[in-house]
Amino acid sequence: MNTQVQKLAASKAYGTAGKKGKKVPSYVEQEVLSWSKEKLILKMYDLFLVSNKRKDIEKMGKVLVELMGALNFDYSETSTRLYRLYEYCQRCIYQKKYDESYKIIKELRDTWAEAFKLEG
Repeated sequence: MNTQVQKLAASKAYGTAGKKGKKVPSYVEQEVLSWSKEKLILKMYDLFLVSNKRKDIEKMGKVLVELMGALNFDYSETSTRLYRLYEYCQRCIYQKKYDESYKIIKELRDTWAEAFKLEG
């Protein structure tokens, strides 16, 4: 995950996402920059789910691209399967099958949170 994603997460966490003229306080930005990769992935799943409810196709697509880019292909079987799931979710959102993509990402999010003992 890159700093751009972390800044997006900070603005989302602070509630300034999409609000012109609103700046994220540096302490919030620093907190997000200190998050582990596991927590960032969890927050990306959360962002997808919120965007899905709003039917924000652009944001859902961006989140999926970030999730695809975060995959570690040193573990090829798992990464390939996740990549295919993310691709399928992309197709779902462009076909307006929001419920299907929501269900998949929600299950991945819950599994991820449980595996790394993270809270929302």
